[in-house]
Amino acid sequence: MASALSPPRVPKPKGALPSHYYENFLEKKGPCDRDYKKFWAGLKGCTLYFYNSNRDSQHVEKLDLTALVKLTDDPPWGSSQDPGIHFSLVLRNQEIKFKVESLESREMWKGFILTVVELRIPSNLTLLPGHLYMMAEALAKEEARRALEVPSCFLKVSRLEAQLLLERYPECGNLLLRPSGDGTGGVSVTTRQTLNGSSVVRHYKVKHEGPTYVIDVEEPFSCDSLDAVVNYFVTRTKKSLVPFLPDEDYEKVLGYMEADNENGESVWVAREAPAPRGPGPAPPSGGPRQLPPVPVTPVSSPNKLTPLPNEDENYVIPIAHTPAATYVNGDVPSPSWPVIRKPKKVAKAQAKPPKLPKPPVAPKPEPQGLNGGLAKKLAGNSAQAFFPTTGLADLTAELEEKLRRRRALEHSAGHAGDL
Repeated sequence: MASALSPPRVPKPKGALPSHYYENFLEKKGPCDRDYKKFWAGLKGCTLYFYNSNRDSQHVEKLDLTALVKLTDDPPWGSSQDPGIHFSLVLRNQEIKFKVESLESREMWKGFILTVVELRIPSNLTLLPGHLYMMAEALAKEEARRALEVPSCFLKVSRLEAQLLLERYPECGNLLLRPSGDGTGGVSVTTRQTLNGSSVVRHYKVKHEGPTYVIDVEEPFSCDSLDAVVNYFVTRTKKSLVPFLPDEDYEKVLGYMEADNENGESVWVAREAPAPRGPGPAPPSGGPRQLPPVPVTPVSSPNKLTPLPNEDENYVIPIAHTPAATYVNGDVPSPSWPVIRKPKKVAKAQAKPPKLPKPPVAPKPEPQGLNGGLAKKLAGNSAQAFFPTTGLADLTAELEEKLRRRRALEHSAGHAGDL
């Protein structure tokens, strides 16, 4: 039996590798990590990206360097088990430790990080002229990038909103850029510091004159970009002013690493974001449309009788104020039948009314479920004979006369039999 032919395998498209100012292997240990983990790291802008290998195009972690406070060298451990060289990045809210293989690698990482953060090439590092030239190129690229990029601390808020943000979130920074309120296209700088236990808020005006930004202070200072404006306030206050960075560094798309079975490389797989759903429930794809539930009202059967009230329950049955029911052959008339009221008693001297024919007795349905106290009441009254009220005295006299004659005939018949 011939096996089905499998479709040809199409190679997965590979993303272009990102470009960085500097990249190399780097071991990282965060505050919650027990040991160092090795990454392929790359520096681009003020962000340090971490990859599982140097052939991956999607980073697995990143570190924002705008909150850098200082960079320190850790003394060598002098252990044969860990001959690496260590240094640390002290950020505003955490400290990250790194480990490299040589002193030259540590000086390179320190030089590039300080260059992009402070926008100047450090002079206290042991580097070759070629390394310094690489940092000068990175500095030019970073200045050009910042000239076209709005700083993270620039928020489109009013003066009052800026004050409230700095007051409610002091851990995010104390310097904020916002649009100027005069409508000239300029920028305003709002700062907040604490002096003797009380907050001091200051506002500074920055004029936009052509391609430059002029800080309106006693000695006006010109900057090529908004990022240079922020750097001016940070450096002139000895880093007591910190740019306001909202804590919103979260990914919006879920992704994960997947190994390629062909070449063993790791590929970043990101799920597509679901389309926003409109108002109302959407029908499931590939299935029948679900109809909304319809309320079902129970329909009572016409043959089903209404159950009588339980005698143990506290129900009040109005019997005393209603006319007595008429029973024929032990049957109970339905409450829906018309009730014939008894005529008032007439005087004895009044002449007897004419005899009326006996009305036909129609069979009446016997109600079901007659029990309890109501049945006992009916049984107690069953000894009395009830007839239609019209001509009641005549009917009684006629029945008594017939009964007397029948007894006389039976009595005479009994004497004849004895003879």
